[in-house]
Amino acid sequence: MGKDILMIVGDFGEDYEIMVPFQALQMVGHEVDAVCPDKEAEETIKTAIHDFRGDQTYMESRGHDFVLNATMADVNPSDYDALCVPGGRAPEYLRTYDEVLDAVRHFFEEDKPVAALCHGPQILAAADVLDGYEMTSYPACRAECEAAGCSWVDEVVTDGNLVTGQAWPDHPEWLAQFMDLLGDEVSHGDPIPADD
Repeated sequence: MGKDILMIVGDFGEDYEIMVPFQALQMVGHEVDAVCPDKEAEETIKTAIHDFRGDQTYMESRGHDFVLNATMADVNPSDYDALCVPGGRAPEYLRTYDEVLDAVRHFFEEDKPVAALCHGPQILAAADVLDGYEMTSYPACRAECEAAGCSWVDEVVTDGNLVTGQAWPDHPEWLAQFMDLLGDEVSHGDPIPADD
């Protein structure tokens, strides 16, 4: 049975980290409400695409306009079964909104599944919910995650209700582990090649 999932996004969130889980979770039967503070359903956010090309950090390009399908001001976190927090640049300012931090705290207080990717854990750190967790993030966010009390690891990891990954290249394992928490049947092996 599909779950109701809240996804918190904002301008210049990472394009793949918003769109891929938004569509993949819907594909397997979940309802996903994508919300942004100070914006309403049917409004858009601008996304950014981060490429890893061997430099010391990622390169950023303009992504797409992503249409929100729910309004943050109307959201009651208790109506949702799980939370998804994509990365990109958006988390650095989304973590300044009390309504975002309050929503995040609800999912941890109620031990509901939470998936965070890349810079998304910046929001979790600001919500002060990481103490005691083993987790990962984009490596440049490691120091603030550790300062928030977690044990940082260099791989996709699930610890209790929290699954974390470092960036969009982690999607296959990160989404599989999140879907496990949601109760979906997921294969974790190598893809099966199509018959020629």
